[in-house]
Amino acid sequence: MKITHIGGPTAVVSLGGLTFLTDPAFDEPRDYQLPGRVMTKLTGPAIPAAELGPVDVVLLSHDQHKDNLDDAGRALLPSVPTVLSTPGAATRIPGVRALENWESIELPRPDGGVVTVTGVPALHGPEGAEAVLGVVTGFVLTGADLPTVYVSGDNASIGLVKEIADRFAPIDVAVLFAGGARTTLLDGAALTLTSEAAVEAAHLLGSATIVPVHTEGWAHFTEGPDQFLKAFGEAGLAARVRMLEHGVATPVG
Repeated sequence: MKITHIGGPTAVVSLGGLTFLTDPAFDEPRDYQLPGRVMTKLTGPAIPAAELGPVDVVLLSHDQHKDNLDDAGRALLPSVPTVLSTPGAATRIPGVRALENWESIELPRPDGGVVTVTGVPALHGPEGAEAVLGVVTGFVLTGADLPTVYVSGDNASIGLVKEIADRFAPIDVAVLFAGGARTTLLDGAALTLTSEAAVEAAHLLGSATIVPVHTEGWAHFTEGPDQFLKAFGEAGLAARVRMLEHGVATPVG
């Protein structure tokens, strides 16, 4: 298994001979004018979409926000054979395959086996956040002789992490969307895991290797990689963190 961090929540996960792409955001830095606010992208992708190479599967936590699916990322979707996301995304984007919570799909591997992708619950903020920000999803990837991988999506709920950890234990690798994203729409409440919440999640996830994404590249991310590492160091868990260099395919798990 290898992971290449493109930036923000966007990463390439190579597993079982298949190439997965999380939350495609490939625009260059810019401001997005939204109703009542501006969303600002600070850095461009480490690898442009045109240089990415073939992608077998997109794991799209949700389609409503530019930091998870921007203009260049949306343009990429028709070229990808399988795009998995929420039921709502499937009604808004042609070709998207919906995964309900705990629903699974089997994807053929080049070696004749399968990678099973299961949609798992996520909450994009505090209780009631769905009414403002919409429904999001996470994913768990499993397969014979493969590490079990949890991709959290934009989840801020520790309770949901516990449910997922209990159901799929042992989880070998957890790709956690952190950064403490915040917006005035929810009075500054954390929309993704804070660094401290990620530490709590790590305790629940047993011995899983923790791969943080979604900590940099956007102005509304309030906690960067240094703060993430500091929190894990203070908790005595620094050895479990794999901080990825952008654009470099790194063995994990």
